[in-house]
Amino acid sequence: MKIELNRLNDGFWMEAVNEGGNKVQMDASPETGGHNQGMRPMQLLIAAMGGCSSIDVISILKKQKQDLKDIQITLTAEREKDAVPSLFTEVHAHFKLYGNLDEDKVNKAVSLSLDKYCSVAKTLEKTAKITYSYEIVNS
Repeated sequence: MKIELNRLNDGFWMEAVNEGGNKVQMDASPETGGHNQGMRPMQLLIAAMGGCSSIDVISILKKQKQDLKDIQITLTAEREKDAVPSLFTEVHAHFKLYGNLDEDKVNKAVSLSLDKYCSVAKTLEKTAKITYSYEIVNS
């Protein structure tokens, strides 16, 4: 894996580019001198957990021949107060799955992802309690 970072202004606005040319922009908060022109690095880490887990859940449900129409994940996270570095202490992922889905299969897919397969969640669980919930919206 190779990521290149390029500075886009005289502050903290950066662009990360992977080998395939895909780009993500990052910036610091205004409190630390940034301008909110991109996601903060710690926000990207939580977003990465959502992306990692959604890939798992979609793949597992496809293998189970479930008719998943759409998926949305809302992630919330808490960090250590007044600590440097300020690590995550809690992360919650709420999955909203659309389709005519078997609840047992959804439960299994979500739990397998976050408890076993998602590399980002397994990394974060070293400092944070990871919890999850889900809801099924029949469509």
